[in-house]
Amino acid sequence: MTSQLNVDTIVDKAGSGGTNVKIGNTSTYVSDGGAVTQNTVQGLTKHLCHWNGTGTVSVSYSFNNSSLTDNATGDFTQTFTNNMSNATYISNGHGYYNGSEGDTTAAQWTLKDVSGLGVYNLTSSMRGEVVYMNSSVNRSNFDYPANWSSLDGDLA
Repeated sequence: MTSQLNVDTIVDKAGSGGTNVKIGNTSTYVSDGGAVTQNTVQGLTKHLCHWNGTGTVSVSYSFNNSSLTDNATGDFTQTFTNNMSNATYISNGHGYYNGSEGDTTAAQWTLKDVSGLGVYNLTSSMRGEVVYMNSSVNRSNFDYPANWSSLDGDLA
């Protein structure tokens, strides 16, 4: 027989609220359509960073990001607060610029080979470039004022 729990608020034993409630890494949720279940922990984004890449680089919002290093034009290293368990995580992101004449350009965040040996990800950080593709498909790094990146994978 199945059970059902109906509550308005879940609190920890100390009664301090729901902020200390933990779920196991095998917890699942039912999909939007209700047809399948997914692992809750694996479905969460593990790193976010929003930064201004012009002038003195500044992070405006981040999650699991301890620092951002400006290596060169459009070339940044993001160091994680908590390491990933391996270097096979997935990263994505982009840059955006709204020009003074109303034109807008967008770029993509691409991981950079940090070793020259085809190593693009590290467990403690990721290095990438904000790359603009112009009409002739030439690749150019650019310091955009609005950049976003995130990654999915397993934390250590």
